[in-house]
Amino acid sequence: MSMAYEEYMRQLVQPMRDELVNAGFRELRTSEEVEQFMENVEGTTFVVVNSVCGCAAGLARPAATQAVLNSEKKPDHLVTVFAGQDREATAKMREYFVGIAPSSPSMALLKGKEVVHFIPREEIEFQSMEAVMENIMNAFEKYCE
Repeated sequence: MSMAYEEYMRQLVQPMRDELVNAGFRELRTSEEVEQFMENVEGTTFVVVNSVCGCAAGLARPAATQAVLNSEKKPDHLVTVFAGQDREATAKMREYFVGIAPSSPSMALLKGKEVVHFIPREEIEFQSMEAVMENIMNAFEKYCE
């Protein structure tokens, strides 16, 4: 790919990255960062698999950030990988989603390294932002301290 294309894509997706980072999510951009984080993680982790699609912009990211902001119980860690942009990081994170088909956007709540709640794209698109947020918050209530 051309350098111009790469730069264009970086500029295009930066606000999509910033939306989660500004809400307290740690961005994992390489497979090494994912592996290092996951091999040492304890407690609960909320993972958002970010995407450039409309349901990520209008539903997934707002629901995730609002759920974290408004939930009484919160996960110990907030992380994100960006499907289609940080391919190796996303592929590595998906290795921890044992038995779950790749989906983006999507969200996973993990206890340690085990997925205890997963929200695939099919449960995001065509839903209201409030319904997706409620789904996340119910998982936080059930699995977070």
